[in-house]
Amino acid sequence: MASRSPTSSRIWPLFALNFFMADMQSGIGPFVGVFLQERGWATGLIGTAMTIGNVAGMLVTTPIGGFIDSSRNKRLWVVIPGICVVSASAIILISQNFWAVTFSQVAQSLASAAIVPAVTGITLGIAKQKGFNALNGRNQAYNHAGNMVGAALSGYLGYKFGYVAVFALAAVFGAIAIACVMMNRAARGSKEDDPDSAPDAFTMLLKHRALLVLALALALFHLGNAAIVPLYGLAAVAEGQANGPSFVATTVVIAQGVMVVTSLIAMKAASKRNYWPIILVSFMFLPIRGVLAFFVTGWWGVVPMQVLDGIGTGLQTVAVPGMVARALNGTGRINLGQGAVITVQGVGASLSPALGGWIAQWIGYGPTFLLLSGFGLASIALWLALAAAVKKY
Repeated sequence: MASRSPTSSRIWPLFALNFFMADMQSGIGPFVGVFLQERGWATGLIGTAMTIGNVAGMLVTTPIGGFIDSSRNKRLWVVIPGICVVSASAIILISQNFWAVTFSQVAQSLASAAIVPAVTGITLGIAKQKGFNALNGRNQAYNHAGNMVGAALSGYLGYKFGYVAVFALAAVFGAIAIACVMMNRAARGSKEDDPDSAPDAFTMLLKHRALLVLALALALFHLGNAAIVPLYGLAAVAEGQANGPSFVATTVVIAQGVMVVTSLIAMKAASKRNYWPIILVSFMFLPIRGVLAFFVTGWWGVVPMQVLDGIGTGLQTVAVPGMVARALNGTGRINLGQGAVITVQGVGASLSPALGGWIAQWIGYGPTFLLLSGFGLASIALWLALAAAVKKY
């Protein structure tokens, strides 16, 4: 208890940051698909614009992680994403031209790429390695709560006032997150977070086989998972089963509400054992969701689909950064390692919207959900086959 007092003035701004930074990670993304669909865009073109943005984010994630490791002002790497979120919201409202929309997605992806390693660095600066798991679990609970509240407000405001209100809310959340991080002066971290020089990220992955296995398994998982929620919303709206903003908001609220609880459970579980079984369980929910989406669309499927998504993603938000921090403990490369894992994971997440969008345009939504769920089975197979490399973490 005595250790909490010196950092209590920094913990609450950190929790507030995690709450309001939700729109820096997902931002307007869940609403972009239905927004563009209602303006005549086909699913393939929507997926292509989102993929270009995701690829841009993927390419900068690792360099940003290295910069954050060596930066003496980690708060700057939260301020920059906040500006990107505000810009992305403004751009998509001003123009729905393909390249304007694509540029807004690039700005959003840059924000998402920077915010996770930046907050990881700030968290390590406050808690150090010993207290990282517990504080990171609480961070994730606040983050998911912020996503839930933001999505609920977006759904209500979108229903009442249209998409302008949704994108304006994302900009407001970004501005508040900037204010929160300026209140937090944990800008440096400990020597675990203070490298003398930054090695090549992929050399690091090859050197730390556990991180390579983790990154590849996550890439397979997100190749299937990233497209399911946007496509599920598009399917429901296309069939006239739902209002765009309210339907998308409901899917996010349910998932994020479940994630609040799941992240706290994952934090407790990880304190008693390693992260390997937690990540294995998280992979199992994608195949189930794909089969469920094939049989049930619209409001009937929202609750079970998003509860499953909330459990799987909630486990990963705690277990993945925790495993990276544990594997690289004392190396001074934690943020770079986090960036390297997210980059490889981002290959799958980046390709997923375009892959799912074009397949759905060719063969329909139902078969696409089944195909995407198969990548979950592939991630499970890889995780089990190479368990020896990762089980100790």
